[in-house]
Amino acid sequence: MRYDFHTHSKYSADGYVEPKTMVKVAVKAGLSGIAVTDHNTIKGGLAAKKYETDEIHVIVGSEILTDKGEVIGIFLTEEIKSMRFMEVIEEIKAQNGVVVIPHPFDGIRTTSLHPTSHDARFIDNIEVFNSRCVRQAYNDIAKDYAKENYLNSIAGSDAHFENEIGNAGIETDSDNIKEAVLSGDVTIFGKRSNIINPVTTKLLKMWRGQKFK
Repeated sequence: MRYDFHTHSKYSADGYVEPKTMVKVAVKAGLSGIAVTDHNTIKGGLAAKKYETDEIHVIVGSEILTDKGEVIGIFLTEEIKSMRFMEVIEEIKAQNGVVVIPHPFDGIRTTSLHPTSHDARFIDNIEVFNSRCVRQAYNDIAKDYAKENYLNSIAGSDAHFENEIGNAGIETDSDNIKEAVLSGDVTIFGKRSNIINPVTTKLLKMWRGQKFK
């Protein structure tokens, strides 16, 4: 079982891939499932869920920008309404969702959350490999934080384009993916994304911002 736990569809301001296409690409990439984690909405995940088959599992999620930095909720059923860190955590937990901190300690992304030891009690999983981290050192720091605070690891491509889907994720022998994630019964895999991808994402976001002013 191979899952990419961090992907974005056209429902993210900096994404453009159709949810249906994401599912098809995930199958071609040899994945068993993907988590669609669009920025501040579960619309992409819900749309992709319609194309779920016995061959591919779709997990509904969202990457929420809070007052402390970005937090991902996976296994969601409803939109997260708050933008305050603790309230977002509470909303995710109320849905029996899983709290993930994506690309923590990334010194380039201003939206990255830099969790403290105090924050660890509210977190389920740390993204210890993100394909879009420009420096591997940021992933290494995340891995060290997870180990020091006894938190389970997770990984994702942070795909915004088709060619990134499946670049990173987890492998497990468990048939219950949620249980595997929460118990840490996973193995991380991943490769770095081409620098062209995050640069293109920034340009796309800037273009959309100008277009809709």
